Amino acid sequence: MTRVTPEILSAINILTKPLGEASVRDAHLSHQEALLAVLRANRALLSERLQSETSFEEVRRLREEVMAAADWFASDTEDTTWGFVQECLLLLLTLVRHLSAELELFQQIPTLSAARQRTPEMAPPLPPDVLSVSQQQTLGAALQFVVSLGLCPYLAAGVGVSLCRRSSFGAMVDKLVCGGAVQGAGRCLLTTTNVLLQLAELSSLATLVFTRHLGDVLAALCQLGYQPRGTEGRGTEEVQELSAEERQTCKEALKSLLGKVYQPMIIKELLILQGGPKQSGAVGSSGASSSRAALGSAPTWLKRLCGQLLSERLMQPNGVQAVVRAILEGGTGGESDWRKCDCVAKILVTCPQQSASADTYYRQVCHQILDLLHFKDQLTAQQHQRVATRAVLFMVQEKPSFAQQYLLTPLLQPLHRCTTASNDGHFQAAVEEWELTQCVNDVYKIWVVGNSPSASLLEALEQVLPVIFTLFCFTKQNVSHLRAPCQEILLWYLSHAETSAALSALRQLSALQVQKNEVAADFHFTPGSDGGARLSSRARCSEEDDALYEKLSGEQWRLDCLMQLLAELKDCDLPGDFFLDLLQEMASWADTADEDNEEEPELDLSAMTLVEVEQRLLAPSTRRGQRLALLQVLALMVDCLQHTVLLRKTSQVVDFLMSLIQRACVGLDQAPGPNLGNPVESETLRMGMGVVATLLSGPELSKEDYSSMSRLLPPLESLSQKHSEVVIQELASDLRAVIATHGAYRPENFTTVAPPSRNPETTVKNNRGPLRKKQNMQTEATNLQTSPHSPLPNSNSPSNSHDRHPASSGMSAAGVSPKGGGRTSGASNLHLPTKPLFDLLHEACDPDVPTRAFALRVLTQMVQKENPEVVQAQEKVLMLFLENLEHEDSFIYLSAIQGLAALADSYPERILERLLKDFQHGPSLPTSNKERSLESRLKVGEVLMRASRAMGELAAHLGRPLIGVFLQGTKDPDQSVRASSLSNLGELCQRLDYALGTLAHELSSCLTALIKTEREAEVRRAAIHVITLLLRGLSDKTTQVLSDVLSDLYRALKWVVRSDPDDVAVLHAQLALEEIDDVMRRFIFPQQKLEKKIVVLP
Repeated sequence: MTRVTPEILSAINILTKPLGEASVRDAHLSHQEALLAVLRANRALLSERLQSETSFEEVRRLREEVMAAADWFASDTEDTTWGFVQECLLLLLTLVRHLSAELELFQQIPTLSAARQRTPEMAPPLPPDVLSVSQQQTLGAALQFVVSLGLCPYLAAGVGVSLCRRSSFGAMVDKLVCGGAVQGAGRCLLTTTNVLLQLAELSSLATLVFTRHLGDVLAALCQLGYQPRGTEGRGTEEVQELSAEERQTCKEALKSLLGKVYQPMIIKELLILQGGPKQSGAVGSSGASSSRAALGSAPTWLKRLCGQLLSERLMQPNGVQAVVRAILEGGTGGESDWRKCDCVAKILVTCPQQSASADTYYRQVCHQILDLLHFKDQLTAQQHQRVATRAVLFMVQEKPSFAQQYLLTPLLQPLHRCTTASNDGHFQAAVEEWELTQCVNDVYKIWVVGNSPSASLLEALEQVLPVIFTLFCFTKQNVSHLRAPCQEILLWYLSHAETSAALSALRQLSALQVQKNEVAADFHFTPGSDGGARLSSRARCSEEDDALYEKLSGEQWRLDCLMQLLAELKDCDLPGDFFLDLLQEMASWADTADEDNEEEPELDLSAMTLVEVEQRLLAPSTRRGQRLALLQVLALMVDCLQHTVLLRKTSQVVDFLMSLIQRACVGLDQAPGPNLGNPVESETLRMGMGVVATLLSGPELSKEDYSSMSRLLPPLESLSQKHSEVVIQELASDLRAVIATHGAYRPENFTTVAPPSRNPETTVKNNRGPLRKKQNMQTEATNLQTSPHSPLPNSNSPSNSHDRHPASSGMSAAGVSPKGGGRTSGASNLHLPTKPLFDLLHEACDPDVPTRAFALRVLTQMVQKENPEVVQAQEKVLMLFLENLEHEDSFIYLSAIQGLAALADSYPERILERLLKDFQHGPSLPTSNKERSLESRLKVGEVLMRASRAMGELAAHLGRPLIGVFLQGTKDPDQSVRASSLSNLGELCQRLDYALGTLAHELSSCLTALIKTEREAEVRRAAIHVITLLLRGLSDKTTQVLSDVLSDLYRALKWVVRSDPDDVAVLHAQLALEEIDDVMRRFIFPQQKLEKKIVVLP
């Protein structure tokens, strides 16, 4: 910076510096007169110093040159304010001329000597137009005087923000200028505007002009270039004063200014220039408001001009982003910002009048709206996405045709391409990873986050739903960030779509309906490099068996994923509706069963084409395949979904029972005999009718509940008249009477049909009877059918008192009254019976599997509760459990294992000794089968493992004999016994803690020898697993207990990782090494605890 620049700025400071209070103190002067006095005094002081001081010689010379070139300067003006503005303009132009010359010289003549002397550490020289902070403040004050006194007062009414709306001082300045006799106001405005534009040609000065006075410059250019002739108001004489060339120059200057300034600033200032709504009443002069309501009403021509300019800004590239930034920048994210987002969205959706056509406007704007969804900046992304989402939703509602063409179709294009991809021989992905990721995220933001369901959105999403579901199934097999958005999109559609459309979509996704819009046949999704997915061509399997397996496994996986989706719909009736829909379809099979069994007449092949013949021949097999697929879906729903999801409402339970009873009514006329019925169907029917009785015996039912149950009256009447079993007839008749009278009539024995719930507030949701899973119902009925003890009327035999299900409300509800005879209500939840111990011991030897298992479970509970009779008959109970341990049925020997574990927990010294002998040498009972000795020893090993887990802190005392037996078992000839011994050894060692110290060497030598010398991989895995359990149990005590053998164990594990051929053993070794790593890290780097210790000194 040269010496002249500070002198020019010093002259500007003299002109704009306020005088002291003593210089203008006069009681008779008003504020306006005092301001005029200051302006005259400053101007006179500047003239005096320019003439008298030698330091201002160069400034005076440059000022005279500028004055000679300025044809607008009038030295004899009588207007004090305009004379002051002229002096400011001369000094500003002087500064511009000097800085331009210095900058040109700086750019053309580089300082070679300075370049030679410059070191790498030195900063580059500053250009001469760089101003200091104090100099910028001085220049800013001058600009403020120029705009306040030489520009704003000459604007027409309503053009720009008036000075009186900015501050009380501005209102005084506005009155001061308007009160004077201003001649040539238009010329004054043009002169001031041109000078400001000349200042803006320098980048350093343009920042000061446009950051503070951009709106005023725009208002002046709009008035100078576009104000129509004949407009009344202040400053209208400029229309006659300005020539056409000058007006055209102002238009071009406005166009240039709009193109090179930051667009959000331009848009914000144009919105302010448009003004606010018309307001009645005078505007106060105190205080300024930045809200739109505080703006004056702009003239019609200015509103039209600003609207046109805003439309041009909007339709240019990145115009939508500029509009959004202009309105939302500086927001805090509060409620007002969300309202702003909605307003901006409505502005974007509304086609402006200046647009040539709506199609042209939406073609240019819609793709920019979609680009708002892809912002990476976290500070602005949320607001931009909100605007884009609301704009899409508004446009779908108001302009559905344009929304479909320019928004939804481009947005969903990557998913549509997945269905139409063709294999043209190249190996490039059909749909890239970034495309799928961006598309799925956009769909999630608009459909799920926007959450404004409409027919257009649901229809558009329905077309790509199979592709999204396929992508979701793929992400469930891998770790992908697309899993959550895909799941939310699918759940949103299923929750908001019409029931018929949702059911149709579920049928299509479960392959029960013709599949449409699926992923192309030769393509599949593959993992992407960034955790997403991409669509690639599929390599064809050469073997038919491999292709068939891949197809079947893929279909099974899709069904599993569909069940997971349905399980998430906990607050929706759709899973229950889908379940009932499938049941109704299955019930309709009985009507067509006879048609399928009838022999088809011979086909007249001469009158049929080959395609018709093929379709006719394949129709039966296709129909059977569809039925098998439906049964598979039903079975998965029953197995995977909870009853609270399947049947949420009473009406759904009634629909389920309706289909159940209707299916039972089919074929009543064909089976009139008492012995022709199917026991499975009869048992299922009893359970269903018991559910109805439970519903009717619950809390007070509403009229809607009875109205829904009235549909059961016709099938119940058919059962009461035509069923072969008298019990079912009577139960159907009683239920029909209760439903028909809305509970006014209840038979005396109705409470025995449906026993009351323990909790009087329990509703039908807590009753598991109607929600029993189909597979369990069939298993129960099959067991009843194959049992050698057939139920007799009023029989108290043990075969009628067992219940294999933990919740037996359905079975108890399926019982009949004593009047009709039959089954009694079984003991639910295995409560202790009132029958003597002798009967239970007798039942534990019953040939019937369920009866025996039930007795063993009851005995186990009695052992756990230390029943006195069981304590006295301890030997008998032990022998009974040991005998049942050798039973072939898993239901029996698992019950026996549980009983022996309970005995070992209650009486460890004696029971463990007997079990250890049987584990070492095989079963010792006289009736034992020696050929199955190995199987019995493994079962005893299971008992010992459960006993080891139950020892707890007593393991150090009771575990000594077990360790010796398990160590001996590691040398057994059979590999299964060796593996079982090691497994038990691991469970016991992780509970010994410090008691393990004396056995550390023996354990280490045994385990390392087995790891290195054992041939069987299963035994090596077990030995490595013992080390893992040992380290996991000792945790931070490892370095103390195993200090002598830890290095040996570490070397053995490293040997396994390097040399063992078994991959599973290597994996176990790696897990054990991770345990050692965690232990040593905690030992070397203990956790720092911020704690205070208070020591009491003596």
